[in-house]
Amino acid sequence: MLTKRIIACLDVDGGRVVKGVQFENLRDAGDPAELAKAHSASGADEIVLLDISAAHQHRTTLLDTVRRAAGQLFVPLTVGGGIRTLEDAAAVFAAGADKIGVNSAALADPALITRIAERFGSQAVVVAIDAKRCEGGLRWEAFTHGGRAAAGRDAIAWAREAESRGAGEILLTSMDRDGTASGFDCKLTRAAADSVRIPVIASGGAGGAQHFVEVFREGHADAALAASIFHYGLSSLGDLKRQLGSQGISVRWPC
Repeated sequence: MLTKRIIACLDVDGGRVVKGVQFENLRDAGDPAELAKAHSASGADEIVLLDISAAHQHRTTLLDTVRRAAGQLFVPLTVGGGIRTLEDAAAVFAAGADKIGVNSAALADPALITRIAERFGSQAVVVAIDAKRCEGGLRWEAFTHGGRAAAGRDAIAWAREAESRGAGEILLTSMDRDGTASGFDCKLTRAAADSVRIPVIASGGAGGAQHFVEVFREGHADAALAASIFHYGLSSLGDLKRQLGSQGISVRWPC
C-alpha cells in the first residue's frame, strides 16, 4: 500500500506566513523559514510555500524567502506564486525548491506546463487549482490570482488537461472550505482523483484527524495539505500521523 503524504502549507504575503478564511481576512502566522523547520521536524512529509500575492501584484516569487526556507529543510519543498516563465521556474529551483507550483500563469498559457516539464521533469511540476462550487454545487470552476478572478474553466477538465500537458501532481484547493476547519471537500477531491492518473493533493478545510481519514478514504486523495491547524498549534503532525496509522491509513513516520 502506498503511503499517504501529509503536507504543511505556508501561504506567504510580504515575506510573512499568513492564513485566512476562504482566501480573505488574512492574519499573521509567523516567519516562513522558522515554520518550515518546525513543521519538518514535527513530521511533515513535504512543505509547500505559496507566495499568494505574487500573481495579483504581477511580480515574481520572493527568492530570498525561498532560500531561507529551503535552507532549513530535509524534506521536499514546493514553491508557487509568480512563476510565469521557464526562467522564473529555473530561478526558483536554483533558490532551493524541489518542485514548482503553477496556477494563474498555467491557465493563461497552458503550454508553460509542458515547457517546464520538458526541462525539469514532470515530477517537479505541480499544477495548483483553486476551485469553487458553481451551478448550485453541480460543478467546480477554477479561479486565478489568489482566488480573485474566475478563469472560466471547469476545474476537473482543467486537471485532466494539466496532466496531458505534463503536470506531475495536482494541488487542489477547495475555496469553499479554505480555512473553515469544516473538513475537506471530498466530492471535489474524488472527482479530480478519479479523473487523472497523477497524484492529487487535497487542500482546504482540514480541522482534525478524521478529516484526513475521510479525504484519503472517500476523496481518494494521494496527499493532504493543511495550514491553520499546524500553524496555530491545533494539531501536531506527529499526533496526526499516529491517529491516521491507528485507523489503517498508511503514513510515513511517526505512526
